Amino acid sequence: MIRAQVLGRPAEDNALWITADSGQGRTRLLLDCGAGVLHGVPFADVQATDHLLFSHLHMDHVGGFDDFFRATFDRPQPGHVWGPPGTARILGHRFQGYWWNHAPELRGRYVVHDVQDSHVQSFRFEAHEAYATPHDEGTRPHDGVILTTPEVSVQAVPLEHHGRSLGFILREPERVSVDTAALAALGLQGGPWLAALKQGATGELDVSGTVHDADTLRAAMLRREVGGSLAYFTDFLLDGAEQARLAPLLEGVQTLYAEAQYAPEDAELAQRHQHTTVAQVAALAHAAQVQTLTLLHLSRRYRPERWPGLLETARQTFAATSFPDGWLT
Repeated sequence: MIRAQVLGRPAEDNALWITADSGQGRTRLLLDCGAGVLHGVPFADVQATDHLLFSHLHMDHVGGFDDFFRATFDRPQPGHVWGPPGTARILGHRFQGYWWNHAPELRGRYVVHDVQDSHVQSFRFEAHEAYATPHDEGTRPHDGVILTTPEVSVQAVPLEHHGRSLGFILREPERVSVDTAALAALGLQGGPWLAALKQGATGELDVSGTVHDADTLRAAMLRREVGGSLAYFTDFLLDGAEQARLAPLLEGVQTLYAEAQYAPEDAELAQRHQHTTVAQVAALAHAAQVQTLTLLHLSRRYRPERWPGLLETARQTFAATSFPDGWLT
């Protein structure tokens, strides 16, 4: 199950805290890290974050990194940061913004991944070296999916925001469950053979001393269900051509979390600054046929009394639109 929590307040820096839990394991991800966004996240959860993914490195998306780094700079497992080209260079400067007189005693490690359009270039930074040297860890190609764990995969989507920004689409693996009624009807009992069946065993399968055809058993008792999914798109140009490119990529996504910087009457400003209007992101959600749309990253130019009207404008195009819980109260 993918659980998402919007961090930050309306018209302030926002981020997305993700927990992907399969029941057998858990992956924790933080999408962006603006100023103050971690105030509502327990320190132990921040410390256990597996991956921090930056859409881009403008200060309202990276301003809270000091708080994050303080919790993770010397933990036993390596920290992983992902972002657009130049992320390792910028993070290298952030790492050097401290006095590291105790560095030889430390054993922390960070790996920073620059996500290019067709490949990922990774750099390793060591705490005992005062994080001073970016060790080149090489490059690897990607087909869009940049990160996969047993609980979730992350697809990076290139976006335009006066340079490269990244959107992220997260998907759980397909869920495979056993139809217990079918199991009972066949007079079978569970055992290691069920795990083998789930993992794709073929041919003859020994079930408690009796040989069965694996494909026949799989068709009779395994049920497959599409896993959960969400997308996070923020700070990006959204015109007609971009909508046509992005909508197919979002097909099948359950929830789209997207910036809604501007009211429709300020579309010229949105175009100039390569941001979106509430009407544009609602049109994208409609074209992509996502299930729900959650609006984020409101501009400070609009006072709180305007927010309900912005929401209603989006709902005129895409009815299943909302703000995060509590934003209008």
